[in-house]
Amino acid sequence: MMEPPNDFMDRIVRRETHSSRAVLAGIAALIISLLAIYALLEAILRAVGQPPWLVDPLSAAYALADLPAGISPLLLGVLGVVLLMVGLIFFLNGVLPGRRARHTLPGGRAAVVVDDEVIASALARRARLAAGVIPEQVMVVVSRREIVVNVRPTSGIRVDEAAVRAAVEQEIRAMALTPEPAVRVNLSTAGVIGV
Repeated sequence: MMEPPNDFMDRIVRRETHSSRAVLAGIAALIISLLAIYALLEAILRAVGQPPWLVDPLSAAYALADLPAGISPLLLGVLGVVLLMVGLIFFLNGVLPGRRARHTLPGGRAAVVVDDEVIASALARRARLAAGVIPEQVMVVVSRREIVVNVRPTSGIRVDEAAVRAAVEQEIRAMALTPEPAVRVNLSTAGVIGV
């Protein structure tokens, strides 16, 4: 009998597999708060008849209204590109899922989240044993949807690509990764000498 889904455990797994947006949101809130406090300070100074601290709000508003005048087009273009990049960073951070390099494994009553580097190390060992090479000749890259196994065979010794793929796929099935990535094996045409 299957257990009902545990919302608390799902939230924990999501928190561990997705990056937080709190840092960027905190930076945006800090910048907006500082700008609002500064504008309030300048408005209070203007209301009591004191000279502006940095910029008079009225003259700043006039300068913004007449913006193309008095500023070189190159500087205006650079400022526009910088503002576009900052806006794009905030927009993409809000829209993209922000996944971390981690996978989940079945753990019964516990949530098991494993870094992709640990998975890559285990798969590299399995691929190395199947290919009959030393650890330096195998490199595994794990991403969310795909696992790429790069093997540099020893010169003169043939490596069976199907055997390497089968060994890696068997290890993935034993791990029961969620989500399960596809496997791609790349055999280098240049061999390693003297191993």
